[in-house]
Amino acid sequence: MAGAASRDKLVSTRDAILRGALTVVGEHGVGGLTNRRIVAAAGVSLGTLTYHFPSQTALLREAMLLFVEEETAKLGAIVDGYRSDGLSLEQAASIVEHVIAQLPFGADELGAHELYLQSARDPELHEASSRCFAAYDELAVTILEALGVPDPRRLAGPVVALIAGLQLRRLATGDTATPVAEPLMMLIRGA
Repeated sequence: MAGAASRDKLVSTRDAILRGALTVVGEHGVGGLTNRRIVAAAGVSLGTLTYHFPSQTALLREAMLLFVEEETAKLGAIVDGYRSDGLSLEQAASIVEHVIAQLPFGADELGAHELYLQSARDPELHEASSRCFAAYDELAVTILEALGVPDPRRLAGPVVALIAGLQLRRLATGDTATPVAEPLMMLIRGA
């Protein structure tokens, strides 16, 4: 039993470090990511940080994957809750808009966008970023299939890009009333 407890503590410590890094990136940007800030946010020692993550690139990669894993699980659960209801396009767009309105409007969301931008600068993060967008694309395919949209794989990337762009606009302008449903329906109907 001691081995399992020890493993759980390692996982918990790793998780705290990843969440701490996301918080720091959200508050200060990738350029403000320092070991001192990470350990303060995570509540761990510097030695613990470097034991778990030998480089900031490794830390950023894992933080990005954690964020997307949780995000897609949360959104997937919402989709599953409505899948059997036989939603119309309008209902689905309205649900997406409602979900987006409920997303955090702060450091956590800023942190995710910062990581995506950093992956454009750092080739070592490309794979993690690609995995993140692949997860969003799969979620979009699931929703589009449930709506009976023909060739959902072809439309998934543009749907994800539209929603991500509207989220970026919302963050950059502070306008939390940026509509999603209407542009989303226009895109899907046009396809």
